[in-house]
Amino acid sequence: MATSMDVDKPSVVASAGTAGSVSVSLHPLVVMNISEHWTRVRAQEGKPLQVLGALIGKQKGRKIEVMNSFELLFDVVEDDIVIDREYYNTKEDQFKQVFSDLDFLGWYTTGEGLNESDIKVHKQICEINESPIFLKLNPLAKTTELPVNVYESVIDLVNGIATMLFVELSYTLATEEAERIGVDHVARMASSEATENSTVSEHLTAQHSAIKMLHSRVKLLLEYIKATESGQIPKNHEILREAHSLCHRLPVMNTSRFKEEFYNQCNDVSLMTYLGSITKGCDTINQFVNKFNVLYDRQGMGRRMRGLFF
Repeated sequence: MATSMDVDKPSVVASAGTAGSVSVSLHPLVVMNISEHWTRVRAQEGKPLQVLGALIGKQKGRKIEVMNSFELLFDVVEDDIVIDREYYNTKEDQFKQVFSDLDFLGWYTTGEGLNESDIKVHKQICEINESPIFLKLNPLAKTTELPVNVYESVIDLVNGIATMLFVELSYTLATEEAERIGVDHVARMASSEATENSTVSEHLTAQHSAIKMLHSRVKLLLEYIKATESGQIPKNHEILREAHSLCHRLPVMNTSRFKEEFYNQCNDVSLMTYLGSITKGCDTINQFVNKFNVLYDRQGMGRRMRGLFF
């Protein structure tokens, strides 16, 4: 799904005939990370501010898959943004230890349209990756489409001078089944008034009921065998043969493949639960900050009005 937005300064955009050289797949986790980064800074500072971060993922030939991101620190020197390279190097070492198969692909920021400042920051990123991509999210956009644009840079002649320009890239949302379930679960948990269960909740409820029924049946079978061994009830060889056949199916739980899949699923469920809790907490804090600001403004207005009359 590709989107297009109006550009504030056409001078930083290549001509319409210039086509992108790569195709981009964007995971929802990246958009969620950027949105959370911008919302948290806005809540802390009391106003919307521009944020910057790095994009990581995989690149195979002309296909780029943006899978994750992390924040970057920067300073503003004479109205120019300067990336903190020491902080980036530290973060790069850390994410390489966790995501050894992912590479640095580019950077992201927030705001409306393109400007000269984006070109200056992009040149700094080119010192890390010679052909980075650039993602820009407009959190304040009033649109039903995803307000995300992805660009790459090209060098073109403008008035006889070699100039760096942006070329917009088309992108697709690379949503896997686990991500779709996770996003649906988080979206419904974030709404405090929602009473509808998410897909993952319904799935886990069905699994819990099935396991609970299996446990009761196995417990009943165990009590029957104990009663047979003690002589309380007569032996039924047909039932014992079926019980013996069932016991040969259950040891599949002791295999290494089952343990690996079981622990992976437990980790996925825990991660979705933590993510949902964090998202709901951020939403609660954001509402609290908004109410606090409204109350503070009212108190300040009341003091100013009393000063006019007394």
